[in-house]
Amino acid sequence: QVQLVESGGGLVQPGNSLRLSCAASGRTGNIFNMGWFRQPQGQERHLVASIAMGSGTPYYINSVKGRFTISRDKKNNTIYLQMNKLTPEDTAVYYCAAARRGGLGLAATTEYDFWGPGTQVSVSS
Repeated sequence: QVQLVESGGGLVQPGNSLRLSCAASGRTGNIFNMGWFRQPQGQERHLVASIAMGSGTPYYINSVKGRFTISRDKKNNTIYLQMNKLTPEDTAVYYCAAARRGGLGLAATTEYDFWGPGTQVSVSS
């Protein structure tokens, strides 16, 4: 199958940046779309950004447009999330997810088949 592992989380002050990475292993040829989700403490998990692995076409929720950038390295089966101008509202566990289906802007957790264990991002002064 597919295994996903996130890295790059940590504690930063508001206004600073972080870059998350997600390395995929296993049968990565079955992955057509990947996304970054986040789940603040006590809240539901929701999509932050997604990317089509073939075309590289990204999708972002409105709250992160202009601040976050999703990208992929097809050769190394890795996706990234560059997060700039972080605010306390960005504090959450961030999860990498992969879907066996294609499409643009896949946003529902049920549309993804594989999940990483998550990495904590904390933004606080």
